[in-house]
Amino acid sequence: MMNRRELLAALGGAAGLVILQPYERILLARPRFASNPFTLGVASGDPTPDGVVLWTRLAPDPFAKGGGMEPQAVEVRWQIAADEGMKKIVRQGRAQASPELGHSVHVEADGLEPARTYWYQFECGGVTSPVARTRTAPAFGARPEKLRFAFASCQNWPAGHYAAFRHMAEQDLDLVLHLGDYIYEGRLRPDNGRGQDVPVPVRPEPQSLEQYRLRYALYKSDPLLQAAHAAAPFVVTWDDHEVENNYAGDKDQNGSDPAEFLKRRAAAYQAYYEHMPLRKPQAPKGSDLQLYRRLKYGDLAEFSVLDTRQYRSNQANNDKASPRSAELLDPSRVMLGAEQEKWLKAGLTASGAVWNVIPQQLFMTQFANYGPKGETFSVDSWDGYAAERNRLMRFLHEAKVRNAVVLTGDSHKNLVSDLKLDFDKPDSPTVGVELAGTAISSGGIDPDKAPEWDKRVAAQPHLKWFEGVKRGYVTCTLDRKTYRADYWAVDDVKNAKSPVGKSMTFVVESDRPGVQKG
Repeated sequence: MMNRRELLAALGGAAGLVILQPYERILLARPRFASNPFTLGVASGDPTPDGVVLWTRLAPDPFAKGGGMEPQAVEVRWQIAADEGMKKIVRQGRAQASPELGHSVHVEADGLEPARTYWYQFECGGVTSPVARTRTAPAFGARPEKLRFAFASCQNWPAGHYAAFRHMAEQDLDLVLHLGDYIYEGRLRPDNGRGQDVPVPVRPEPQSLEQYRLRYALYKSDPLLQAAHAAAPFVVTWDDHEVENNYAGDKDQNGSDPAEFLKRRAAAYQAYYEHMPLRKPQAPKGSDLQLYRRLKYGDLAEFSVLDTRQYRSNQANNDKASPRSAELLDPSRVMLGAEQEKWLKAGLTASGAVWNVIPQQLFMTQFANYGPKGETFSVDSWDGYAAERNRLMRFLHEAKVRNAVVLTGDSHKNLVSDLKLDFDKPDSPTVGVELAGTAISSGGIDPDKAPEWDKRVAAQPHLKWFEGVKRGYVTCTLDRKTYRADYWAVDDVKNAKSPVGKSMTFVVESDRPGVQKG
C-alpha cells in the first residue's frame, strides 16, 4: 500500500495541485493546539436587523511569524445563542481560517431577530473562545425609542493602559464606534508607559504585511480592549496611524515614490481588514479598501461612516500650520473625494432618520490658533480643506438635513462645537453640531498650556467646550427628542485599574439647532 506522500507524488503535476489543496485542508480541518489559539480575542461588528459580523483570528503564538499557525487553512466552528450560557443555540456554522488572511475569520451571520442581544463563541481544534455579547439593529422601518452607543479613538499602546475600555465594557451599549488610530505605526521602545517589555519582532516600524500583523497582535492582546469588543458590536473606521502618520492618499510624509508607498498601504489595509469585524464589501483590493458605508437604526438614527484618508489631496503648506491662504481655499482640494462626497450627500438627502450621525476622524469645525504669525489653522484637519467643508456646510443648510451630528477622533482633545454656515459670522445659521472625543491613551496637551487653549476657544463663539488633558471616551444616548453626550475621563492613564468618571454632559434637542451643556 502507498503511504500518503507516495500517493501524492504519484498523482504528480497540475493534477496533484488540484487534489493537494483540499486534501491538506481536510486533514487540517480539526487541528490540535498546544496553546490557546484565541489570544487576540473575539469581536462583532456592523450589525443589521437580521445579522452581524463575527470575527476572530487564530494566533496561538501571536508574536511569532504567522501567529504561530502553520501555513494551511483550518476549520473554525461558530455558534450564536439567545443566552449567555450558550444553551439556546439559534445559529451555527463553519468557517475557514486561511493563511492568506492571517487565519482571520469573518462570519456574516444572518437569520437573527432585530434589536436583540445575542451571545457567540468560536471553537477550533477542541479549544473554545470566550463567550461574547453582540446586538442586532432594529428592523428597517421600526421606530425605536432609544439608542445608546460609545465612540472612541487613538489608543497608542505604549502611551498608557486602556482603563477607558475597561469602563466602556461595563456599560450596557448597543454599539461602539471606533474612529481611527486603532494602532500606531511608530517604532516601539522596550521601555514604555506600560512597563511591559515589547517583543523584539514587534518593535520596528511596520512596512510589510507580516509586520503590520505583529503590531495588531500587540494591541489586540490587551485584555481590556478584548473586553470592550466582547461587550458590544463595533463599527470601525481608520485615520492615519493604521498606515503612516498624516499620510494623504498615495502620499506619505517622507516623499516616497507613490507606487512604493501604495505597496505599504496595501499591506496596512489588508492587516486592518484581517483584524476588524468587517463585511466582504470592505475586503481590500490591493491598495484600495472602501471603508465608507452606512448603517441604519430604524428611523431613529442613521450613521454615515466616513474615510478621510484614502481619497484626500495632500496637505497644504508642507503639512505645517498655515494662515488662511489661496492654497487652503483651493476648491480642487478634497478630504472625501468626489465619489464619497456625492455618496454622503445622497444618503443625507434620502435619510428619514431623526438623527443623522456622521462618524469621521478630524476636526470639522473651524479652529483658529493665535500666535506670533497671527491666525493659523491646522492643514491636516478640515481647516486645510475649507472649500470642501464650505460645500458640505452649505449642503446641510440648503437640504435642511435633520439633526446632523458629527463625531470626531484624532486630536486627543475633547471639543464641542456648533457647525456654522459661515464660521466667521457668529449669527450665521447653525447647520449641525460636532462632538469630538479625546484619546483612549494617546498623549494630550500639557496641563500648563491648558489656559492658552481655553483663550483660543473663548475667542471663537461656535466652540462651546474644550478639554485636552484627560484621556477617555464618550457615550451617546439618543431618543426621539434629545441627543445626550456624556464625556468620560480617566484619572490616570498609566493605571489599568484607574477610576473613570463623568467630566461633562452636552445635549442637543431635536430640530433645535445647536448644542447646550446638560
